[in-house]
Amino acid sequence: MTADLEARIEAELASPAPDEVTALAAALADPGRDVAVLYYGSTLRTGDLSGILDFYRLTRRPHRRGLRGLVEAFLWPEVSYHEVAIGEQILRAKVATMPLDVFRKAAEGRTLDTTIWARFVQPAQRVWSADAEAGRAAGEAVAAAVVTAARHAAALGPETGTAADYWLALFRRTYAAEFRVENAGRADTVIAATPERYDALLPPAWAAGGVDYADEGVRLRPSRRGLPGWTLRSLMGKPLNLARIGKAAFTFDGAARYAAWKIARHTGVEIAVTPFRERHPFLAAPGAWLELRRRQRAMARGG
Repeated sequence: MTADLEARIEAELASPAPDEVTALAAALADPGRDVAVLYYGSTLRTGDLSGILDFYRLTRRPHRRGLRGLVEAFLWPEVSYHEVAIGEQILRAKVATMPLDVFRKAAEGRTLDTTIWARFVQPAQRVWSADAEAGRAAGEAVAAAVVTAARHAAALGPETGTAADYWLALFRRTYAAEFRVENAGRADTVIAATPERYDALLPPAWAAGGVDYADEGVRLRPSRRGLPGWTLRSLMGKPLNLARIGKAAFTFDGAARYAAWKIARHTGVEIAVTPFRERHPFLAAPGAWLELRRRQRAMARGG
């Protein structure tokens, strides 16, 4: 890892988040178990706190034991939804939780999964940490994600091109490989938010990752020697995502409240979260869908 890249990533992670986000992260953190909480995603880019804020909680050890813990060891992370009163407003958070060592392994590209390094090459903030050492450990893992992503960008990008050409190639391929609502065109939006950041990030990330390249002014020409393969990761992307979606149907804490909020936001229909729906969101989903359709028809009739 080069000092230049470490300094860039640390400056981003240490940049101040809105007070409301910091307060929410502190409310979500478990000081006895967690190492750090990272804030990332679309609301970080836009500053719109009325949506769902995305966090990663990095822990010292897995949260659960038994069969569920065994499943989570392979199909990480745990996912949960929270609504927290911060001052006079309710903030909503979707939280992914996983051990720091598993996060670091994925960030370094030592798994077939692309989700960690493809997300954390994008801007993130460290909004809570247990102590300075924990904060550094989380920062090193994020820096590793940047290096892994940059190496894949060199492999997937053109023979010669601008920094943006390589990042766009990376994001388009990773979005296409995953089972996501957004299409591959979302990559353009990600880059467009901070193009100068990505321009400045690629050369030191390549240097840290051992990627030789020629600087041809505006254009770069990386060597393809020793770069990671893509075929198997591409083939495994959607199956891994589908497996996680299947697991989440039974393990997503707060899934019913999350779904109810999404339905209300997009349709204007308030679906009650009953105790049964809270405990068994997967079993309750057909009934909730029928209620939604019935109420939408009633609204269309003006009733």
